[in-house]
Amino acid sequence: MIRKTAVLLPMLLLLACFLIHQPVHAAGELRVLDSSAEADFPGRLTFRLSAESDNDITDIRLCYRIERIDFARIVSEAHIDFVPENRISLEWSLEMLKIGGLPPGSSLEYWWRIKDSDGKTITTPPSTIVFDDNRYQWESLTEGEVTLYWYRGDESFAADLMQAAIQALERLEQYTATNLEQPVELFIYASASDLQGSMIYPQEWTGGVAFTRYGIMAIGISPDNIEWGKRAIAHELTHLVIHQVTLNPYNEIPTWLDEGLAVRSEGPLSGSLSTYLDYAIEAEDFISVQSLSSPFSAYAGEAALSYAESYSLVDFLIETRGEDKMHELLYTFREGSTYDGALKEVYSFDMDGLDEEWREWLVNSGEPEEEQDQIPDQDTNVKQSSEDI
Repeated sequence: MIRKTAVLLPMLLLLACFLIHQPVHAAGELRVLDSSAEADFPGRLTFRLSAESDNDITDIRLCYRIERIDFARIVSEAHIDFVPENRISLEWSLEMLKIGGLPPGSSLEYWWRIKDSDGKTITTPPSTIVFDDNRYQWESLTEGEVTLYWYRGDESFAADLMQAAIQALERLEQYTATNLEQPVELFIYASASDLQGSMIYPQEWTGGVAFTRYGIMAIGISPDNIEWGKRAIAHELTHLVIHQVTLNPYNEIPTWLDEGLAVRSEGPLSGSLSTYLDYAIEAEDFISVQSLSSPFSAYAGEAALSYAESYSLVDFLIETRGEDKMHELLYTFREGSTYDGALKEVYSFDMDGLDEEWREWLVNSGEPEEEQDQIPDQDTNVKQSSEDI
């Protein structure tokens, strides 16, 4: 008898433990059976949900937050339409056409809120999906704060582009005393058309784009056009640095300053942009500083002149007032200053005063420093910014 009890007792204890650790659903409990998300780059993100309850499920909402630099936690909510039942399986797509698109490598956090007719509610734990451009097989290379992704070209091709990025950061630090404050990612597409295929609303001249709120840039560079690619990397990387340095919740820097610094980071002004500036000097017909403070024209010719003038404006400020003043100007903008306010504080003139002094300097002595070996026309295809995405 004693031996039987000794054998039976461990069996009873094992059975008790088994029962304790099994999930027990109380009557009327609301349950999520499955939740998933799938990226169809660049067009959409599709979210799927299965849930059940002993009562009809009456309300389902998808909450999501795009991971990017914001000054407030912005959560979007999609109210899903469906026929109430006690078991629901559905899907909902976030269409990029409606939000302007997301860059490759961006991520999104999402969760579900579900309610049944008995008033019971459940909120799923947050999940994250990365919006990868899975149309290509990417390789990666990281140095310091920069990670480079590419899918066409050998490792030396990627190493050359990475070296160009590091050198651009060093040049920018020399004349602005600024550098990256957060890591950035660089996606190298094999051509401008491949790049444009990754975007929802590309301009026909787009060859590169900086998604400054995401710390991501994307450029179309073929292995046989690497010299142009190095300039493009310097340009877009400068946008990311300047955005990080001047970030504030009140104001952004004027477009001419952002683009002028980016073009200057490329090196001497390219032949095609120099030609546009020469024509403007000869005719004394310029786009005003006021106009250059807003986003540039979508027309290639006007855009090219805008970039050339922006380069010249930055060159004027550095050559006549010094590099320290440029550093001071950037950090004045970081404090949220207005355009006129920042210029007056640092240089003692407003935008109209800058316009007047710059034109006089340019007409009297301003011959743009032109690159000896002219870059192909694609060099004007570098300049689409997506800061508002």
